[in-house]
Amino acid sequence: MTHLDFCGEIHPITEGATVVVGRDADVVIDEDNHYLHRRFLAVTMTGGFVWLENVGSQLSATLADEHGLVQTWLAPGSRVPVVFPRSVVYFTAGPTTYDLELYVDDPPFVPQHVEQDSAGTTTVGRVSFTPDQRLLCLALAEDVLRRGVRGRAQIPPSAEAAAKLGWTSTKFNRKLDNVCEKLAKTGVRGLTSVEGRPASDRRSRLVEYVVASRLVVPEDLLFLDEARAFARRPKAD
Repeated sequence: MTHLDFCGEIHPITEGATVVVGRDADVVIDEDNHYLHRRFLAVTMTGGFVWLENVGSQLSATLADEHGLVQTWLAPGSRVPVVFPRSVVYFTAGPTTYDLELYVDDPPFVPQHVEQDSAGTTTVGRVSFTPDQRLLCLALAEDVLRRGVRGRAQIPPSAEAAAKLGWTSTKFNRKLDNVCEKLAKTGVRGLTSVEGRPASDRRSRLVEYVVASRLVVPEDLLFLDEARAFARRPKAD
C-alpha cells in the first residue's frame, strides 16, 4: 500500500487525493510548534506517480531514499516525484527536526545498497570528512541519530554542541564554516546564502543532509562518546 508513515500513524495515498502535512493539516506534526507552517507539505498521486510538494512559504524539506544515495532539497513552491520504495523526509522548524516516511508500491526506481567502507574518513562521492569534521556533525545530529528515523529530535545550539566535544565556541564555529563550505562546493544547497555568507539555519540543514546521506550513522556515535569522555577528563596541572 502506498502510504505516509509518521511515528507509526499510517495515511494511505490514493489516486487523485492529497494528504497535507503541517501544524494544522491532515497529518498533524506538532500543533504546539508555531515555527511550523499550518500547511507545509502535500503528498499527491496522479497517474500512478506520487509527488511531494512544499506548499509552505519559508521552510524547506529534504527528501532522500532509505540508503542515502539520492537526496533532494525541497524549497518553498517546489515539487518532486517520489520514486523509491521507501523515502525519508526531514525538515526543521525552530529548534526541532522532524522526519516521516513515504512508501510507494511499484516504484519507478529501486536503489542499490552501498556498503559502508572501513576507512578512517567518511566519504560520499567527492566529500570526505576529517575526524574533527565528523565529530562536529555527530555533536549536532546526536539526538536525531539516537532516536532513529522516528518523529522529532532537537538540534543543540553551537555552544552546547561545542561543550560536548570540549571545544571552544570559536573552534566549533570555524570548523562548522569549513564543513558547510566544503559541502556547498559540491553543490549542497542551503548551507550558504546567495552571497556566499553562512545561512541562518545552516545547522539544521547540515543535520538533515548528513543524516539523509548517511555521512553519519548511529554506529558513529561511539566516536562522540569517546570525545565526550576525553573532554571530561581532569586537566593536568
